[in-house]
Amino acid sequence: MDYLTVIQILDSALRLATPLLLTCLAGLFSERAGVVDIGLEAKLLAAAFLSGAVAHTTGSIWIGLGAGVAGSLAFSMLHGLASITFKGDQLISGVALNFLAAGLTVVIGQAWFKLGGRTPSLTPDERFSSWEPSFTEAMSHIPVIGPAADELIAGHTVLTYIALAAVPLSWWVLFRTRFGLRLRAVGENPSAVDTAGVSVVALRYAALVIAGVLCGLAGTYLASLAAGFVKDMSAGRGYIALAALIFAKWRPWYALYATLLFGLLEAIGNRYQSISVGDFVIPVQFMQALPYILTVIILAGFVGKAIPPRAGGQPYVKER
Repeated sequence: MDYLTVIQILDSALRLATPLLLTCLAGLFSERAGVVDIGLEAKLLAAAFLSGAVAHTTGSIWIGLGAGVAGSLAFSMLHGLASITFKGDQLISGVALNFLAAGLTVVIGQAWFKLGGRTPSLTPDERFSSWEPSFTEAMSHIPVIGPAADELIAGHTVLTYIALAAVPLSWWVLFRTRFGLRLRAVGENPSAVDTAGVSVVALRYAALVIAGVLCGLAGTYLASLAAGFVKDMSAGRGYIALAALIFAKWRPWYALYATLLFGLLEAIGNRYQSISVGDFVIPVQFMQALPYILTVIILAGFVGKAIPPRAGGQPYVKER
């Protein structure tokens, strides 16, 4: 494997990790506030469908982005209504939203476009274009550094750079602001926060709003990358993001490393469809299943070691 091939795999890993990273950060905010969000998959599907459909209808990817974020926020608020306001089971609410989104996107898509639930292919004007910074052109002639700059720094859409910037921003918000301190406290001891005169309900809804926006960006990225929406295009990324969140121990920087690892495995699986080890050929299906196999391994091996927020999954009942 030569140097250029390694760079290309890393470039592909970054592209594949972008929606996972945004979704993982979304789960990070909601779970830090004590709301277990199994419905990340639903938000991804809603955002991908609405962004693709509206971008094709209006011819504007930015209007599509707004629609995708709005769709994700709607599902996020439904989850909040069920689990925060009505104090329902958070796991059941999230699973129900996943089923709802999986069916609703196909039904509406069929009624809208008559294409079996998918949207028409998006034109280049209806998708996010790649960004080519001027400084990477000046570096392109430098040995070793030039190819890395061309592949890893340049050529990505604005959503990839937003995802990377969201990592230090999330760390700063959670660990260096009063809002972040209160948000983390709600996930650990909501009664103490309530005693201090801070609304537990408002903070948890605020966390779900942030999660909805981040999932909206992730879903829009998927639709833009694939030039449209197809049935179940999230392909379990919401669940993988949750596994990455556990692996990351609910910390933003670890979330970046975990999602890049998932993206790297998927990139390797996509590039090397068949690998021979002596006389044995590793099946293509095994390579494609690598990210999901890692998900199972992480859930089996790290759940006991990663300690979630203590009030996670527990509806708060105000003491009288």
